[in-house]
Amino acid sequence: MNVTDPARPDASLGYQVAHLARLLGRELRTRLEPFGVGAAQFVVLVELYHQDGLTQTELRARARVEQPTMANTLDRMERDGLITRRPDPNDRRRSLVVLTSQAHDLRPHVTEAVEAGNAAALQGLDPARIDQFMATAALMIGNLNRRE
Repeated sequence: MNVTDPARPDASLGYQVAHLARLLGRELRTRLEPFGVGAAQFVVLVELYHQDGLTQTELRARARVEQPTMANTLDRMERDGLITRRPDPNDRRRSLVVLTSQAHDLRPHVTEAVEAGNAAALQGLDPARIDQFMATAALMIGNLNRRE
């Protein structure tokens, strides 16, 4: 199959990945909505669950979004009681973004919702195929990240 033929949606890598991203995004939004977590907030939560106390600049770089987008997301999350901003003890010019107890309490619910959404997308695939897909996706992401 020629995966570079843009005239055939079923053979176009870009089309298939974009379509998958839209569908998976919709699935995750639907599952996260009951907890008051949007897609942009989910990305920040995942990063802070992994490493709490990042700066806005670090979060922006990890999420690969523009600074105003991250600022707006963090403002909403602070308004909703999910994060606080604290002065960095090592550099008073910077603030650290820290999860609140409310955000920590949401973690099992967010994790369960995302696992269910992922399971829906991966239904019918054996573990070896999932591992191969994840490795291939990581390689393609790395290829494109190097171009930036």
